[in-house]
Parts: sequence; structure tokens; C-alpha cells
Amino acid sequence: MDDDASGFDPRRFVSAMTRAGHNGALGIRYVAHGEDWAELALDYDPRMIGDPASGVIASGPILTLMDMATSMGIWIRSRRFRAQATLDLRVDYLRPATPERTVIGRGQCYRITRSVAFIRGQAHDGNPDDPIAHVAGTYMFIDTGQ
Repeated sequence: MDDDASGFDPRRFVSAMTRAGHNGALGIRYVAHGEDWAELALDYDPRMIGDPASGVIASGPILTLMDMATSMGIWIRSRRFRAQATLDLRVDYLRPATPERTVIGRGQCYRITRSVAFIRGQAHDGNPDDPIAHVAGTYMFIDTGQ
């Protein structure tokens, strides 16, 4: 999935992944990207509510959003898709998502070694200065070849 600027086309990748699988079932969509980051969106959907009394999206869909956004940050920085496994993804939930708002997840890859990528990111529902969650973690490449 190539893009002239980065070697990995995040728009095309998200379009393909939303046709099937977990990310597709959640309706995760592309927002933006840069040299080492990606932003994805998770629109509010009553099927994702964790506690019906609160109307708040459950933590699972937000975790999925952040796992994909940070993974895409790695592929963008690498300029190619590489199979990887999530070694550690720490999620610090700071507050519940606001009911009926879209959650935006931004994931950044800030370092890549031969076999491990290091990421960070945050989720918010309209104001990046008031995040829902911060994430930090590491991913291991399944194939460490060039």
C-alpha cells in the first residue's frame, strides 16, 4: 500500500481494513497523518456503550482505536507495512468519553530499532487539551528482516 510521500498509504489501508474485521465492525475511520503519526476516529455508536445508564463508550473500542492508530504510526514511519505483535500497550484512562461525541485517537511512533517500535498517543473527544486517555507501548516486528 504505497503513497508517494511515505511508502505506506494510511488512507488506503484504513479503507481496506474497514471492509471486515474488528476495526471495520467498530467503524474506525481515517482522519489525518504525518511523518510518524496517524489520527483515526471512532464515531459514537450506542452499540459501543459500556454502561447504559451513563451512555459512555466502553474502554474496549477506545483501546482498539489506539492500537490501530499507534500501529499505523509505525508503518508510516517505517514507510511500509510490517507484521508486528503488541508487546506492551499501557492505557491510562483519564476520564470517560463524552456521550454522543466522536473519539479521535492519535498515535505516534517515536523510535524504531531492528526489532521493536516505541509508540505514544492520546485519545480525545474534541479537545486534545482534555484527553480521555494516554497510551505508551512497544511493538515487536514478527519479521526483523529488511
